[in-house]
Parts: sequence; C-alpha cells; structure tokens
Amino acid sequence: MVVSIKTGFYAEMETDMKKLENKCMLITYSDSMGHNLADLNEILDKYFKNAVGGIHILPFFPSSGDRGFAPMDYHKVDPAFGDWSDVEHLAEKYYLMFDYMINHISAQSPYYKDFLEKKDASEYHDLFIRYKDFWENGEPTEEQVDAIYKRKPRAPYVEARFADGTSEKVWCTFDEEQIDINCKSETAKRFIRDNLTTLCEHGAAMIRLDAFAYATKKAGTSCFFIEPDVWEFLKECEDIVKPYGVTLLPEIHEHYTMQEKIAKEDYYVYDFALPMLLINALYYGQTQYLKHWFEICPRKQFTTLDTHDGIGVVDVKDLLPDEEIKRTKEDIFKFGANVKKIYNTAAYNNLDIYQVNCSYYSALGDEDDAYLLARAVQFFAPGIPQVYYVGLLAGKNDLKLLEETKVGRNINRHYYTKEEIDAEVKRPVVAELLRMMEFRNAHPAFDGTFELETCDDDKLVIVRRNGDAWAKLSADFKAKKFAITYTEDGEVHTF
Repeated sequence: MVVSIKTGFYAEMETDMKKLENKCMLITYSDSMGHNLADLNEILDKYFKNAVGGIHILPFFPSSGDRGFAPMDYHKVDPAFGDWSDVEHLAEKYYLMFDYMINHISAQSPYYKDFLEKKDASEYHDLFIRYKDFWENGEPTEEQVDAIYKRKPRAPYVEARFADGTSEKVWCTFDEEQIDINCKSETAKRFIRDNLTTLCEHGAAMIRLDAFAYATKKAGTSCFFIEPDVWEFLKECEDIVKPYGVTLLPEIHEHYTMQEKIAKEDYYVYDFALPMLLINALYYGQTQYLKHWFEICPRKQFTTLDTHDGIGVVDVKDLLPDEEIKRTKEDIFKFGANVKKIYNTAAYNNLDIYQVNCSYYSALGDEDDAYLLARAVQFFAPGIPQVYYVGLLAGKNDLKLLEETKVGRNINRHYYTKEEIDAEVKRPVVAELLRMMEFRNAHPAFDGTFELETCDDDKLVIVRRNGDAWAKLSADFKAKKFAITYTEDGEVHTF
C-alpha cells in the first residue's frame, strides 16, 4: 500500500510502509523470536507470513529497565536489536505498532540527566512533575495521597538529587527508572510531538499509548483518567499522528467502562476482559458471562488472550460476579499447568494483585483442545486479534527463566531460538492455530457484521457475515469442541 504522508514541513512524501489492516497481529519483543529484528524478519517470512498481518514490536529503544518500558531515547533503536532499517523492512510487509510511554521517560535519559545537572537552568526543568510546583504547599496532604490511584503504599515520588547538592521530590508512578512527565508543560508538548513524529516517520501504522490513564494529573483527584483533561490530551496526540495516517491505541487496564468511554470517542481500545472470561467459560463449561460481554463490548477493538504482562483480573470486575472472579483466579493455580501462587508474590518481584502470571496455554492446563477453542472464539470475536509470541507457539510456562530471574512475568517471556521455533511449528496444535489465523486473515466475512445466535449456556454460536460471505463458529464448552463452517465461491465448507 502506498500512503501519502506529510512531514513537519508539510512536504509530500511517499511511503510503501503498511497501514492498519484487519488481520492478526503478533505481539513480540525484538529478541524473543531469534536474537534481533533481522532474525524476526527471517522467521516470520519462513513460517508465519500468511498467519501474521501486523506486529506489535514491544519497546525496541535503548532502555534502562522494565524490558524496554523505561526508554532513554525514541530516536534510536537499541543496537542489540538492529537499527531503523530493520524496523522499516518489517513495515514494508506487516503493519506495525510501536509503544510510546506517554507517562514517563527513563531516569537514565539525557533529558532527566540534564535536569539533575542544571536544575532550574535545564531546558527540561518543567518536563517533569516537581512536587514543589504541583502541590499547593509543596507536599500532598494525607487525604490527597489516599485519593491517588497508585502502585505504591505511599505518595508516588522519587528524590531527584541535583549536582549542586540539593534535592526535591519528582513524581514517579512506577519503577524508580521511570520518571513521570508533566504533559501540561510546553516543554513536554514539544517533547511528545518530536517523539510521536519520529515513530510515524519510521514506519508506525499504530502507536500504543502505554500507561495512558496515568498521564493526566490534578491535585485532589485520583490522578488517573481525569476528564476532560484525558480527552484534550488524546486529541493533541491524535492531531500529531493524523497527517501520517497513523492510528492511536490508548492502553488502560481497568474497569471495562473505561474502554467503553474511549470507544465512544471513536478510538480503538483493548479487550482485556476476554482472557479471563474465556478461562471462566472453559473451566466451568458455562458461556452466559462471555455471551453477555459479546453483546455489549466495543466493536472497534483489539482482542487479546495473552500479552507481555499477566492475565488481567481487574478487567472483568462486574462482567463476572465477584465469586466467579475469585474461583477462576484460584482455579488457575489448580487447573493450570506449572503455575503457583508464589509466582505472583513479592518473592518473584510481583506485587500486582490485578494480574496472574501464566502463559495462556498453561492456564488452560496445556490442553490443545481447550486452547484452540479459546483462539477460535478470539478470532470470531468483534475486533482485530492480537496473538502474543508465546501463544503463537502454544508455549508453556518457562519455569527455568522464572527461577533464574525471580521476575514473575518472565514465566511467559521465553526466549525462542531459531532451532526451537523450527521444532515448535511442527506441533499439531501450532499448525492448527496457524491455519486458523490464515483463515481469519483471508476470509471476507470478518470484515462484516458480528452475530450471536441463541443457544444453551454451555454453547456459543457466532456468525460473521459480509454480504453473501459468512463464517460460523459452533462451540461446546463442556466438551471443549468446536466446528467452523464457511462459504467460499457460493458453496458451504467445513474448516
């Protein structure tokens, strides 16, 4: 596809980089399938070019922590992964999604280092949220701290220690390597424009706004998804990327009504509720909660079963009754393969009670039938399917990496060598998954409507229809079996 875009000088340019398509998107790190981006390109060409239409390449910039999510500079590709030409080669064949950590930048970035060196004389002195400027008396009250939606049991800050020997508090939501940005300052607005433009010019079809809901802060509030500020900020970002034909995807893990609000403003959203709803349906042979979600869920969305993080629990609040959430979460440790409660505790550097660390294949007990049924439902669900690289290979929990690193999320972050991938694609479950992905990418019915047929509460029947073309999924959740029928050239076929 050739797309006309405009640079900052509004000069016309031509690019043959892919834009968003309704095809399965792979989520992967640059060094998870082979050692780097060149290996990834080669592996995709060899095995997955018809199964994968797009790629979410998890952060590939120089970073000081959190597996890429503490970026130091958006103008560079980490040399360990390759360079911009490697990224752009992928963009010629697959629509690409890049991460933009809208809320923070690395403590090792040149911007923060300059601030520590020069303090008020730094050109970046207002790029960060300084407590002395943010709070009326330089410090929050106890009530204000309690109101903040936060990841720590205290006010979210880190002590900035300046070259002149002084220090002050700056806002820090996550890790001490991730310093929050003051998105309201003119310096930050220029900074964001520069970075988003850079990503657009290097082949992004989509930009995922990581930790988006934390970016807008106001004293006396939760400092999370603050309206109307959040909409004004999103519009500012959209205005930057729109001339390039680039689409935004705000990332929020919270109550499903937040996704609904974003969808109503005509932005893409994530369906983070589907993974837990499907586990519940498959564990207990019941589909009533899943069907209810399909009736009300946004249509302009990306569906997930697995990501680089754990399986979300907070996302199904009020979609599953509290007792169903509790028993599903507990039973992952019973029915899942090689998953234990301790992997989700401080012993494995994990304090997030809202996620369960486990590969999706292992959450379903390493059962091929259950796993393929889950993927079939995802591919028929409203939205564009995302498949995490471990899920693409029906990967089991990586206990070796988990124990070596003592990082809970690493249970689902295996590093695959080329040789391993050569072997994994020969497994029947992987071969069948790839066949389904190719079908999902090629059949015209998935560009049409979504219909839910009335059936018993241990069954699920979905029809996708586009003119005369249709595809139908009939699933039995007690037996963990399904059938797909579809039209081709006016005739009905069975998958």
